[in-house]
Amino acid sequence: MQRSSSLNRDAIENHLTTRSLGRRIEWHHRLDSTNREAVALGQAGAEHGTLVLADAQTAGRGRLARTWFSPPGVNLYASLVVRTTIEAQGLAAWLSWLPLMAALAAAEAIDTVRSVNVAVKWPNDLLINGRKVGGILCESATAPGAGSFQVIGMGINVNGEAKDFPVELREIATTIRQETGHVIDRNRLIAQVLHEVEACLDEFLARGAERIALAYRRRCTTIGRTVKAVLADGKVCIGVAEGINQDGSLTLVESAATGQLTATVRQLRAADIVHLR
Repeated sequence: MQRSSSLNRDAIENHLTTRSLGRRIEWHHRLDSTNREAVALGQAGAEHGTLVLADAQTAGRGRLARTWFSPPGVNLYASLVVRTTIEAQGLAAWLSWLPLMAALAAAEAIDTVRSVNVAVKWPNDLLINGRKVGGILCESATAPGAGSFQVIGMGINVNGEAKDFPVELREIATTIRQETGHVIDRNRLIAQVLHEVEACLDEFLARGAERIALAYRRRCTTIGRTVKAVLADGKVCIGVAEGINQDGSLTLVESAATGQLTATVRQLRAADIVHLR
């Protein structure tokens, strides 16, 4: 069986249907981090939609300062420079929804390219059959003369096999190929991801989060589950994830502690979520 599809700038461009995203491609065989490169390009004035793409990363980053396993030749490691004009009162909602929109778009793209049920674990992990197939890392930056911008970083496990993962990841991570039995054209997949991201950004800028929130909730497998939430300060909360709010936050209902009459309701805007049942 073919091991993987080679990434090729011309092939990606042949699949592109976007107006802006991916119309400039910075392609590298190897980078320490596509996000780091995209931030540097953005600070140098790179235009909206600039795509940084690498065939391998030596220091790939995930959320919460984790490393992202990034072997060569089989996956997608990509980062987008996003520039928009957002009024001050809408900036918080934009920043809150950006990683969720990116996760939704990536899930829709995978489903389109290889008809497989991709779920989203709040806020922005991609799951197939309960195992992680991708993740999103968004960052904001600014520079004198270059203005403010965001970077959407995406890592998607595409054509690898179980033996490619370190032993500690083999039970919790997967690839599209593992789950479908098919080698995926990475050029088509990244082009479809760009198409879906642009559609989500356009929808949010034109009409706000309402329709995006509906689509996200349909994909989100966290809703209704008992979860463990590890907050930024290290505090651990266990409860039922009741829903996703219009600002993208997660409503967590903790069970009433001994001596309490009512449960504690938290609105989480950032946390590491573990599905318990």
